[in-house]
Amino acid sequence: MAKKKDETPEATEPAEGQLSTMLQVLAQYTRDQSFENPRAPESLRRENPVTSTNVNFETTRQMLSDDTAEVIIKIKAEAKQGNDEVAFIAELEYGGLFAFQNVNLEEIQPMVMIECPRILFPQARQIMGNMTQNGGFPPLLIDPPDFVAMFREQLMKRAAETGQA
Repeated sequence: MAKKKDETPEATEPAEGQLSTMLQVLAQYTRDQSFENPRAPESLRRENPVTSTNVNFETTRQMLSDDTAEVIIKIKAEAKQGNDEVAFIAELEYGGLFAFQNVNLEEIQPMVMIECPRILFPQARQIMGNMTQNGGFPPLLIDPPDFVAMFREQLMKRAAETGQA
């Protein structure tokens, strides 16, 4: 489709003389994975369905140099049956190594804490689903978390701890 004369360039195109921002995935990996089925085989009986599942997310990062960072998504899922008995506990630490180029200092933290976890999440979700299914339960299909809200929460918590507004 041809551009009209009065159309502006797309936002992803760098301005003339400006270098484009680059985020590259260097590696993705499972750092730690655990599945506990403490009441097996009793927990797998059809008359004992899972009644609730609580899923918690945490994202951590470590800057390795000026242009690389390791980002880890930690997911913990705990399922309960009947009388609040644990059906299973599934934990995953899934990480990635990312490289950056032409990123302003103000943009690095949001990129590391929002965009990198968004890249990692689909694979982490699949691993959690496979893990629960391999444990004898239906696959756990986790909805994507709001990484923007998680990032804002971290900023607010850090500001409260340091006494900044």
